[in-house]
Amino acid sequence: MNEQRKTFIAFVKLGGFLRDFCNNKAIENEWHSNLSETINLCKHKNGWFTKENVLYALRTWGEILTDINLSNWLSKYDLKKNNPKKVAIVMAGNIPLVGFHDFLCVLLTGNKVLVKLSSNDNVLLPLIAKYLISVELGLKDKIIFTEEKLENFDLVIATGSNNTARYFEHYFSTTPNIIRKNRNSLAILTGNESSSMLEKLGEDIFRYYGLGCRSVSKLFVPKGYDFDTFFKAIYKYNPIIQQAKYANNYDYNKAVYLMSEFKLLENGFLILKEDSSYASPIASLFYEVYESIENLRIRLKKDQDKIQCIVASGVIENELAFGSTQTPQLNDYADGIDTVDFLLRT
Repeated sequence: MNEQRKTFIAFVKLGGFLRDFCNNKAIENEWHSNLSETINLCKHKNGWFTKENVLYALRTWGEILTDINLSNWLSKYDLKKNNPKKVAIVMAGNIPLVGFHDFLCVLLTGNKVLVKLSSNDNVLLPLIAKYLISVELGLKDKIIFTEEKLENFDLVIATGSNNTARYFEHYFSTTPNIIRKNRNSLAILTGNESSSMLEKLGEDIFRYYGLGCRSVSKLFVPKGYDFDTFFKAIYKYNPIIQQAKYANNYDYNKAVYLMSEFKLLENGFLILKEDSSYASPIASLFYEVYESIENLRIRLKKDQDKIQCIVASGVIENELAFGSTQTPQLNDYADGIDTVDFLLRT
């Protein structure tokens, strides 16, 4: 059995372990205990990484990492063409395991991975790496974590803010790279959405407290849109205000907006503010009124480099269904850049 096949099997076994753990079917053993302890440690190190959100991330990956899903995904690529390389990954830390897809791509294509973790998310992936190595010892020499300056690598994948991206572009200018900047997700409403669809939109807005690039941070609504319908549909998410960090952001942003005499709509746990920007602060959602769907499509095409996902129903090309932004599939590449293709051809 070749090394790539062994790595493939290791990830399939990881998927099984995560599914069993999240569905309370895991056998009480050392790995079960280690993962439970690590989940608790996540919350202590990063207040946004609640047990619920960490388990959501683990469950999502558990459901994705199956033999069928991985085989179907990789079947379009010729992995035999890969020339083994050492690939550096600079990971963000905004949501749990946000850099796992890059990690997966690098190893499944037969490369070595050199990971520089964000201090906001630096305990989950090392534990998962240890599990993978326990399943396939050959991965021990292919997974490296470092807190030092990145050196001796062939390719780099780096994710950060627009400011850090400028640094990355300069620092990694002589190395083949994928540099990811800020992107935001949005929803287009027509007024014809059912309460069920709008309730699902709440998942796109509130999961991970809106910290992910796939979190909906902006609404486009038709003139005269009835926001009462929207507020009623998302009311089930009101317990989010009980999270202290979220509540602090809600209170702060509301105070800033009111002092600036902005016109606001709010329901006690979410602030709606009319604004042309795509990136709204935590506990806030920007909205903008459109008069023509066609003009909106032109606007969004022009701004496509700022947008990660668009949630809509029968409105625009490549739209996502309500409630689906936080469950990306293996071929849902960040920024639309095919990571596997990049690794194989570079």
